Amino acid sequence: MKKLFVITFLLFTVQFHAQNDFLYEKPPVFSECESVDIELLQKCFDNQIFSHVFNNFKVPEIVKNENYIGDVVVLFEVDKEGNFRIIYVDATYQELKDEAKRVFAELPKINPGTYNGKPTYKQYSISIKIPLVNQSVAIKDLSKDEDPSEDKELTQLENAAKKEYDSVNLKLLPFSNKEYKSQLNIPFTHSNYARFERSINLVGTNSHTASKPYMYEDVSGYYDFQAAIDTLSKERKTFAGRKLWNERLVRVEGKDYWFTIDPIFDFEVGKDTEADFSSTYNNTRGINIQGGFGEKFNFYTSFFESQGRFAQYYNQYAVSIKAADEAAIIPGRGIAKDFKDGGFDYPVAEAYLSYTPFKFLNVQFGHSKNFIGDGYRSLFISDVATPHPFLKLNTTFWKIKYTSTWMWLRDVRPEVEVDGAYMPKYMATHFLSWNVSKRLNIGFFESVIWNDANNRGFDINYLNPIIFFRAIEFETGQDAGNALMGLSGKYKLNDNMNVYGQFIIDEFSTSDVTGGEKSWKNKFGYQLGFKYYNAFKVNNLMLQTEYNRVRPYTYSHNTVVLNYGHSNQSMAHLWGSNFSEFVLIGRYHYKRWFGNAQMIIGTRGLDFNDGTDNYSYGGNIYRDYNERPYDTGVEVGQGNKTSSFFANLQVGYVINPATNLKLFTDFSFRDFNPDVQTTNAIKSNTVWFNIGIRTDLFNWYFDL
Repeated sequence: MKKLFVITFLLFTVQFHAQNDFLYEKPPVFSECESVDIELLQKCFDNQIFSHVFNNFKVPEIVKNENYIGDVVVLFEVDKEGNFRIIYVDATYQELKDEAKRVFAELPKINPGTYNGKPTYKQYSISIKIPLVNQSVAIKDLSKDEDPSEDKELTQLENAAKKEYDSVNLKLLPFSNKEYKSQLNIPFTHSNYARFERSINLVGTNSHTASKPYMYEDVSGYYDFQAAIDTLSKERKTFAGRKLWNERLVRVEGKDYWFTIDPIFDFEVGKDTEADFSSTYNNTRGINIQGGFGEKFNFYTSFFESQGRFAQYYNQYAVSIKAADEAAIIPGRGIAKDFKDGGFDYPVAEAYLSYTPFKFLNVQFGHSKNFIGDGYRSLFISDVATPHPFLKLNTTFWKIKYTSTWMWLRDVRPEVEVDGAYMPKYMATHFLSWNVSKRLNIGFFESVIWNDANNRGFDINYLNPIIFFRAIEFETGQDAGNALMGLSGKYKLNDNMNVYGQFIIDEFSTSDVTGGEKSWKNKFGYQLGFKYYNAFKVNNLMLQTEYNRVRPYTYSHNTVVLNYGHSNQSMAHLWGSNFSEFVLIGRYHYKRWFGNAQMIIGTRGLDFNDGTDNYSYGGNIYRDYNERPYDTGVEVGQGNKTSSFFANLQVGYVINPATNLKLFTDFSFRDFNPDVQTTNAIKSNTVWFNIGIRTDLFNWYFDL
């Protein structure tokens, strides 16, 4: 028994030491370093690199002649076979970049680095001083036994602790644009997304294109952002030139973090032919900060300080939806105060945190907007309203993407104010996207809105991400919430063409539908659309046509605070309900040049509100649907029938593709023609011309 115990103990000891010797990380090894002690291998590797560079690097004549003093930063790796590979070179002169690549190409194949005894790749960065300096040291200097800075009266642990502060320094790496594969959102503008939409809609991809904004990580598997940026890059040697034309203003990257800082501009001036003032303008200054910590956590924040005066029809609409005791609400932006001669002052802030704890799940918490759909419009959730707090879970697995979103909204009308505070309301949505085949996608949508009635606050019943909202609404009381359901679909005809659509149901009575009396209860809407990429074999030309139709009283409720809106704006279609609309869009880009054309023809039914006829005809989602004039014979366009025509042409030039800074000129024509002119239905026929420079980060919707 003793012998068995001794043998077992010895075997365990041998095995333990063998594993202990095996569990360490070892750097790549030059042949000159094979006899060096293991703790000095990394220093010897560095020494060989510096020595090779000093002995082989030839400073270009143009650099010598201009007496340049600076650095060449090289990011490289040693792969699993021991070969050197350049990842990135940053230098003021292209000649310095080329020389660095030549020198590293001459490095010999060496023994690769190992982890747990297995070959692995290792990444490094060095900074080559210009003029050249021999940054290597003699091998004998690498193995000094004593550190003169150590206090012999302290323990080894205490000496290490005394060096902790100095060891925490800002060790910068060459900037490698980690943004393009991160969990940050790609700023959602229709024109920007058109650049890569074809790539993610190819037949056979397993992408999910309805839930927006997309994360870079979602798209980078189909579209190479870095290659696109490199294609547009201008050769600029000065710092100012690079920052203006190619790069973000401040970009910092360390071992486990990165961030960028950029200014935001939107300077515009224009003329509205119908306005009773001289000119329109917008003056936006702001700052944008984004970054990441590790591979799973990203952040974004932007702040806009703006003053503007828009076309007269737009100003009138902004005033018509104003909050209590405020001057206006700028559609899609926020509450505004008066500013000088008929202008508005409207600050806006947006921010979010994005965290991916594991492969299948992304969590975002922030203050911004979301969009669900493949069209220009959405009948589910759109980005036409002002930013609001939200919590979003994106779960992606197999052929499914499931998005759960909770939103904190506000009703800002004077009649629902409580002690000077806006009425809070809440929205929760579920959207299930399923790629049935390589061509067909089907989506299932549901949402519910509830308010703070009886001090219920944020109802925990709706916090469950997989619950059926309609059942919960029934349990909590019919007037305790407003639930909607929807179905979406997209079919890829080929790599360049797809058709898409949405169907939304607010309230649907089968007996009333089959009765054929056009009951008011049939509250639904639908969308049909078609996209054509590389249209008529013209690269980068995208054509889109779309039809939207929503019946009266859809999105409204008899408890008016439970309407489908936020800050006096719809959370779905810009026009609310009781309308039909045809949209035609063309988008084209060539290198840094771009052009967008848009035409929208529509009919909607507005209210009269003239003191004699004060009925709700179903277009204003903020009105009680019980104020309707009749129960049957309800048709789209009923009430103050209004025809509208909107056309827009925009051409421009992308100054900086990294920040999406654009120079543009914009031409809009709008004809708005109600049967009867009222306070909120004013006949208009105008041309609005604009020219400006803008950091394009969000959608403006001027097609009211």
